[in-house]
Amino acid sequence: MKIWVDADALPTEIKEIILRASRRLSVETVFVANKNVWVGNDPLVSFVRVTEGADVADDYIVEASTLGDLCVTADIPLVSRLVDQGLIVIDPRGDVYSAESIGERLSIRDFMADLRGAGVQTGGPPAFSPQAKQRFASTLDRELTRAVRSAGGT
Repeated sequence: MKIWVDADALPTEIKEIILRASRRLSVETVFVANKNVWVGNDPLVSFVRVTEGADVADDYIVEASTLGDLCVTADIPLVSRLVDQGLIVIDPRGDVYSAESIGERLSIRDFMADLRGAGVQTGGPPAFSPQAKQRFASTLDRELTRAVRSAGGT
């Protein structure tokens, strides 16, 4: 199993949590972005730089990942594609997505996009808080430990 990280807009605190988890559980981790992302020199961690463009990083992750892998992303359309492939998907705030929950999230995303298209100011997500960081760390630990055990690892 691998951890895939959509790193284009990943908070630094979340990257550090992922790197620690990768080392602790000896899980190969791949950060994918269209800009350089420092990932250290751990042999289990790599970085793939893709060309700029809509969905290039998303397409790379979808094509390279396999059933049983875990992905960290806040990109709802990417979440939908990965959930359809059977991946475990977590966002940087600690939400785990499933086939049941992603339909609602896509509907909300599309509705908000329609409002913005009509000129309504919808605001953005709340500021990234220490509580969100802790929630992510707990969720990643739980889901990653479960996935490693299922894969016959540590």
